[in-house]
Amino acid sequence: MNIAYLLIGGNLGDREQNLALAVARILKAAGGQLLARSALYETAAWGNTDQPAFLNQALQISTRYTAATLLKKMLAAEQELGRVRAEKFGPRVIDIDIIFFNDQVIHTKNLTVPHPYMQERRFVLTPLQEIAPDLIHPVLQKTVTELLEICPDDLAVTKYS
Repeated sequence: MNIAYLLIGGNLGDREQNLALAVARILKAAGGQLLARSALYETAAWGNTDQPAFLNQALQISTRYTAATLLKKMLAAEQELGRVRAEKFGPRVIDIDIIFFNDQVIHTKNLTVPHPYMQERRFVLTPLQEIAPDLIHPVLQKTVTELLEICPDDLAVTKYS
């Protein structure tokens, strides 16, 4: 089995329910198990800031699929959950990103792993650090905790209750 770290998030509709539905859909699509999940975190929108705040959550899952197949299944899950790709960094019901896949470094037309901007985004690193603080970025050779400590992003990321 492969181990993948995902970040899920959304800022439209019932955000908590959408994330719960996404977790269920991800596990069904990935053909594996949920190994760990972070708390929910709320963050102001990044990039296009004129939109509602996001809820985000990091997941560690096992999957029998390759990274490329997992990506296809995650894109299908987004679509099934109502994701419409209208604008870059725009509002969305759900977003599912593959952050890490085993310790692989992947550069294809459709997929880059580790996620190419994860180290610049506090909303990715904070929930990821909760479930995998000592996980080492295979390119940058720093742990998630070390990346969070030097992250240039100053957006507040707060636990959601």
